[in-house]
Amino acid sequence: MSLRLTFLGTSAAAPTARRNLSGLFVRREGASMLFDCGEGTQRQMIRYGTGFALDAVFFTHFHADHYLGIIGFLRTLSMMGRTEPLRLYGPPPAASFLPQVIHLGVEELGLAVEVVEISSGTAFAGDGYRVEAFPTDHRVRSIGYALVEDPRPGHFDVNAARAQGVPQGPLFGKLQRGDAVTLADGRVVHPAQVVGPARAGRRVVISGDTRPCGATIAAAQGADLLVHEATFGDAEQERAEYTKHTTAREAARVAREAGVGRLMLTHLSTRYDHEPEVLLRQAREEIDACEVAEDGLVVDLPFKE
Repeated sequence: MSLRLTFLGTSAAAPTARRNLSGLFVRREGASMLFDCGEGTQRQMIRYGTGFALDAVFFTHFHADHYLGIIGFLRTLSMMGRTEPLRLYGPPPAASFLPQVIHLGVEELGLAVEVVEISSGTAFAGDGYRVEAFPTDHRVRSIGYALVEDPRPGHFDVNAARAQGVPQGPLFGKLQRGDAVTLADGRVVHPAQVVGPARAGRRVVISGDTRPCGATIAAAQGADLLVHEATFGDAEQERAEYTKHTTAREAARVAREAGVGRLMLTHLSTRYDHEPEVLLRQAREEIDACEVAEDGLVVDLPFKE
């Protein structure tokens, strides 16, 4: 079961020659999602080969560097002949604001666009996973997102099943799916007799723009991957507090407190465009499993086992 993240834009506020504005493409098996859609995101999707077959777009907040790209992207989808509806999720004032944005101009869209406003809780439920929203701490209403997979069945013990007299074949599959089976001699074999404990699915948390906050720590508890903004370095601590952003060191402390397996830093100030190692060095003084994302970086996230 594949889970892949492609970083489309890793710059804060303004693009650079190396970094586009915020955009993160996530593909889980056949489902594809976009988190934020800064200006130029559709070009990045072409450049990095993600394709345009999206199931949903999730906005963390409505500062321009996180949403302006949706205007052109929807028109491209329309010109390509997409008729399947597309859902856009975001915090207040999504319900009143996004319809104005997506209908900017005189062209009619050939696809229906549904806007879903959410502050917290399950935003989207897919096959075997869900996307949950949690409140964050920025200058405007903002949320982060957690992609949470359902627990997986435990390991099937073939030897235990054979010892119970279960013939190899369809009955093995039924037991693996959690169903009891009745053998030819009338005995009933239950999954607990041949299947180990359920195994946790993967959890990916995306902070959006925010100060370090308890809600992010709670959402990221034990997460396999935390994607956290790291706009500034230690030298801009006061500016980070004033603008409601996070330093790389602070993001690493959030990750450490949450016990995440891996931290990806993104949303870098342009002053660190050519020197991201400054932020990386500061973050790694707090947590080792840390990287700075670059545009085009692909992260494949395996299961823990």
